[in-house]
Amino acid sequence: MRTRLLPLLIVLMAGVLLALGFPLAASLAASEQQRVVVDRLDDAARFAALAQFVSENPFGTDERRITLRGELTSYHDVYGIRAGVYYRDNRAMAAAPEGWVVPYEGEARRAFNEALLGRRSHDPPQVWPWQRDAVLSIASPVVRDGDVVAVVVTDSPTGRLRSEILRGWLLIFVGEAAAMLLAVGAAFRLTGWVLRPVRVLDAVTHDIATGRMNSRVAAAGGPPELRRLARSFNEMADHVEDALEQQRAFVADASHQLRNPLAALLLRIELLALELPEGNEEIASVRTEGKRLAQVLDDLLDLALAEHTAAELRLTDVGALAEERVASWRPVAQDKGVALTAECAAATAWADPVALSSALDAVIDNALKFTPPGKEVVVVVALAPDGAGVSVVVADHGPGLTEEELARVGDRFWRSGRHQNVKGSGLGLSIARVLLAAGGGGMGFAPNEPHGLRVTVTVPRHAPAEREAGRGSGGR
Repeated sequence: MRTRLLPLLIVLMAGVLLALGFPLAASLAASEQQRVVVDRLDDAARFAALAQFVSENPFGTDERRITLRGELTSYHDVYGIRAGVYYRDNRAMAAAPEGWVVPYEGEARRAFNEALLGRRSHDPPQVWPWQRDAVLSIASPVVRDGDVVAVVVTDSPTGRLRSEILRGWLLIFVGEAAAMLLAVGAAFRLTGWVLRPVRVLDAVTHDIATGRMNSRVAAAGGPPELRRLARSFNEMADHVEDALEQQRAFVADASHQLRNPLAALLLRIELLALELPEGNEEIASVRTEGKRLAQVLDDLLDLALAEHTAAELRLTDVGALAEERVASWRPVAQDKGVALTAECAAATAWADPVALSSALDAVIDNALKFTPPGKEVVVVVALAPDGAGVSVVVADHGPGLTEEELARVGDRFWRSGRHQNVKGSGLGLSIARVLLAAGGGGMGFAPNEPHGLRVTVTVPRHAPAEREAGRGSGGR
C-alpha cells in the first residue's frame, strides 16, 4: 500500500512546489529587470536634463553640448552602455560611441517613438536568461517649453541582468529541492504513521488465520479511525475466540461424557452376544458400529485437544523422524502385502516432534488403508521447492480421488462415497492438518500418476521469530 500511497503524495507535493516555483521565478526576473529599468531611467533623466538647453546649431561650440558628449562617452566607457540624444528628425545631438544611431526597427525604435509622444519607457519586454542577444532599450523625452525637442536613448547589454536572474533562480531551485526533500521525508513519516496500524492488523490477522487465536492488535498509534478499527477488531477476535473455546469445550466434554455410556452399551452388547448363537450377523454388525462410534469419539477428543494445545517447536531432523515412523508402520504394511519404502534424506526444520509424528502416522495409515496388496507406498523427505521448508511426500498407488474429491479431502467427517466400507471416521487427516498448522506447517493433496494419492506434509525451516520478521519486512 505504501508503494501506491507514497508516489501519490510526492506527486501532489511536487505539483504544489512547481505551482509556487514558476510564478516566483517569473516574479524574480521581473523584479531584477525593473531594478535595471529604474536605474537606466534615472541615467536617461540626467542626460535629458543636460540636453534640455543645448543649442540646436550642430556647428556651434556650445559648452553644454561638449559636456553632454563627455558624459555620454564616460558612461559608455565605464558601463559599456550605448547612449545618445537625438532630435525628432533622428539627427544626433550627441552619442557614444561616436556615430551610433537608433535602428529603424526593433525595441530601441519602439522606445524612441514612445518618447516622442512624451512617455518614458516603463514596460520593456522581459529579458530571459536564455536570450543571449537581448538588449534593454530605454528612452526618455527631452522637454523644452512643454514640447519634446529630443529623445535620450540607452541601449544596455543584458549579460549581468541575465546572470542575476540565473543566480536568483538557482536559489529558488535550491530552496525548492530542499522543500521537496523535506516533503518526501514528511510523506514517508506520514505514510508510515498511517499504515503502521494496517501492517499490525495484517500481521495479527495472519496469526489468527494460522491458529494463534490469542494475537491482538495494540491500538497505540495511527489515525483515530484506524485505532477504532483496531479496537473493533480486538473485540471481534475476543468473541471469535470465545465461540471457538466454547465449541472446543463442548466437543471435548461431549466426547468425554459419551464414552462412559458407550462403554456400558458395548459391555451390554457383549453380554447379549453370549445369549445368542455363535456367528450371529446382527450382533457382529452392532459390535462393528459400536466400535466405530467409539473411534469417532476418540478422534473428536483428539481433534479438540489438537486445536487447543500450542505447538512446542524445536529444531527437528525430519528425515530421521520420518524413517522412524516408516519403520513403525512397516509390520502393518507387510501384513497387508504392501511394500512401504522410504527415501529420507537428512533435513532439519522447526516442528513439534509429537505433532509431526502424529500427522505422519495419520497420512501413512491412510495410504496403507487404501493401497491394495502388491502395490507400493513411498515416503520421500526433501527440501520444499521454494527452499523455505522441508516436505515429506507420501505417495500411494490406491484408487486415488477425483478433482471434486481432492477439493474436499481433509475436511472433517468427509469420506469419499467409494470408500464408505473402509474403516475410519473421516477425522484423521483433519487432525493431522490442525497439528501441522499449529507449528506453521501445512498439508497438500494431489494425484499420484498413474493412479493414487500424493500427500505432501510441509514444515518450515526457519524459526518462528525469523518467519515473523520476514513477513513484517515483506508487508512494508
